[in-house]
Amino acid sequence: MAATTTTTEEYRPSEDEPFMNERQLEYFKRKLLAWREEILQQSRDTISEMQDASLHLADPTDRASTETDHALELRTRDRQRKLISKIDSALRRIEAGDYGYCDETGDPISLGRLEARPTATLSLEAQERHERQEKVHRDD
Repeated sequence: MAATTTTTEEYRPSEDEPFMNERQLEYFKRKLLAWREEILQQSRDTISEMQDASLHLADPTDRASTETDHALELRTRDRQRKLISKIDSALRRIEAGDYGYCDETGDPISLGRLEARPTATLSLEAQERHERQEKVHRDD
């Protein structure tokens, strides 16, 4: 029997359907889970590579270069750890029914913004206001 429905991988949320309907929520949930798993896999790969790398290099320049590379990689992993926290928060919002709505205004966050940044908690307008306020406070 041929499938007549579109799979989640082929589905793209549309402005023509009710906002944050079950299908859209499932789409973003899968997107977030896949992103989370990708980050976790990269982290596992980094740990494995770092354990395999020889820190007993005879040449001090090689050793320093390797240690610098490791430090940079660890900073990257720390940023990704923070991103996982944002992903987990977005997944909790999906479960709570709050996903896709601006934390400040309660208005829907555009599908384009959510597609580009699925962890967004502010609409584009609210985010721009927030950034302008930060700039004003930094300039003081």
